[in-house]
Amino acid sequence: MVMNEPKNAPVPVAHPQRGHFSMSISPAVERFAAFAIGSRGGNPAGVVIVGTLPPPEAMLAIAANVGYSETVFAAAVEDGFRVRYFSPEGEVQFCGHATLALGAALAERYGDGIFQLTINNARISVEGRRTAGGAWAALQSPPTSSRAAPDALVAAALAIFSYAPEDLDPRLLPAVANAGLNHLVIALKDWSKLKAMHYNLEVGREFMRQEGIGTVSFLYAETPQLFHARNPFAIGGVYEDPATGAAAAALAGLLRDRGWPHGGQIKILQGEDMGQPCELIADITEAAGASIRVSGTAYRIQELG
Repeated sequence: MVMNEPKNAPVPVAHPQRGHFSMSISPAVERFAAFAIGSRGGNPAGVVIVGTLPPPEAMLAIAANVGYSETVFAAAVEDGFRVRYFSPEGEVQFCGHATLALGAALAERYGDGIFQLTINNARISVEGRRTAGGAWAALQSPPTSSRAAPDALVAAALAIFSYAPEDLDPRLLPAVANAGLNHLVIALKDWSKLKAMHYNLEVGREFMRQEGIGTVSFLYAETPQLFHARNPFAIGGVYEDPATGAAAAALAGLLRDRGWPHGGQIKILQGEDMGQPCELIADITEAAGASIRVSGTAYRIQELG
């Protein structure tokens, strides 16, 4: 997910100088659960902070070994951090929950503040603050955009994920929403239908590859400001993500474009059907296409052994 960085009221932070960390053959991997509810749930992400980014093939190998949906790699540069994201299947242009995890790790390491991040095609930022139970973090997404989803694309998705046209919520018709990466957004009118989502991973992977889709974001709007979500991430080799910050930003941008009564903020509950409950908060300004602030809590995953 990817683009330009909006300006936020910054909290002063002293950035480390380039080369502060030494590169090793096997960089240390920190593990955080992002968008957690207290000390439970959350979407796990690997975090690797180094002096110089490893070669892409090495980052991919590390991400595959970690086995989470994404691992984020960050190297200190003069004005912040150079950041890249890898799933076990390949590089991802932007990942929300890994960015939140990175914010938590940076706050632990350098203290509370806003950290400037350079990703492949954009400048973004993440704020990290330490808390008694771990950390709170907020990312500023790339700019957003949306368009109506073509009928053929919607029909193919419904067939793959075992839905019918009558399952759609007429208040929010299917769309392709972007906050650095395309997400196919499909709102369902019945919560039970959301819970029943299922598909074949390989079929879903090929569909997403052909259509250039990062995730399919299935939603149920309990209220105009409270959504339940499920996000298949087959293109990354993951059946379903328990929390998807980039998709949350894309959804928020879509709601703004559609004139949805969001009231300036929405809450998204995700991962409930996986036993990994997550909570994402998205703040929505009025400016069309502007960055979305997505926030949540994170905690360090304690490794056994």
